[in-house]
Amino acid sequence: MNVYDFDGTIFPKDCSVDFFLWCLKRRPLLWLTYVPRTLVNLFLRKIKVISECTLQRNFFGYLTKIKDLDVQLERYWDKNEKYIAPWYLAQKKDDDLIISASPICIIAPIANRLGVKYVATDFELEYGVFLNNMMYAKEKARYIIEHGFPVIENFYSDSLSDTPLALCAEKAHWVKNFAGTVVDWPDLNEKNMKVVKKKIDSGWSVHLKE
Repeated sequence: MNVYDFDGTIFPKDCSVDFFLWCLKRRPLLWLTYVPRTLVNLFLRKIKVISECTLQRNFFGYLTKIKDLDVQLERYWDKNEKYIAPWYLAQKKDDDLIISASPICIIAPIANRLGVKYVATDFELEYGVFLNNMMYAKEKARYIIEHGFPVIENFYSDSLSDTPLALCAEKAHWVKNFAGTVVDWPDLNEKNMKVVKKKIDSGWSVHLKE
């Protein structure tokens, strides 16, 4: 089985942010209700008043305000499916697994179009809350282990935050240049391990599990 991160790995953009921009064009009221709030939260995160998890939960809240969300997601992917990385399409297999920190409601439509399995952050759309830890960093590895997935032959990601899952794979691949270039996973030297630790400790977990 091959496992892939999504944003920046097989899709060149961050689909959560890109879909937000899509919605801004079609729901101008979001400029008044969510853009100011998002800017405030970014500032609060920068000065470490709120965690990364809180920042992301508040940001994902825009999804709760899109009444025709399913329709907009299908239209979004109608336009953006063409940006899926050609190198991925050339090697895609039916037993591939996409695992992403983006909300499951955004990942599901494109994964279904590709005909592959997927795991993503479980964000409850009615109340705007996480139902579990964000599917980020060590949570990806924990999910794979706890759910008894078969051996991971190859893992692909653009982020060192995915090192825990990279270590679970027989072979890990580093994706660069906006999903355009695939190379071997970086050496886990002292410098890179500092980056890994910083990303993993950045406060994405909602601490529903210990």
